[in-house]
Amino acid sequence: MHLDPELIEELGLLRRISLNLTDEGIDLSTIGDPAMVAAAERLCEKGIISRPDGGQLTDRGREAIEHMKRLFNELSTPLEPI
Repeated sequence: MHLDPELIEELGLLRRISLNLTDEGIDLSTIGDPAMVAAAERLCEKGIISRPDGGQLTDRGREAIEHMKRLFNELSTPLEPI
């Protein structure tokens, strides 16, 4: 898997989202970064969020964030020396 800049932007946007969001959704007007707006549009196309302007997490989006947060936790855990 190649981590291109667009994928990194999508991950960055997903890291900002709390799994506790229910009715609030994602407010892109507070971000104001064109790259993040484009990332939201791509996430909507992938079925992760409900609308290209932010919207709410879909069930698939909630699952993706849970996996991502577990991965980041694993990667940030110090490893034992070999």
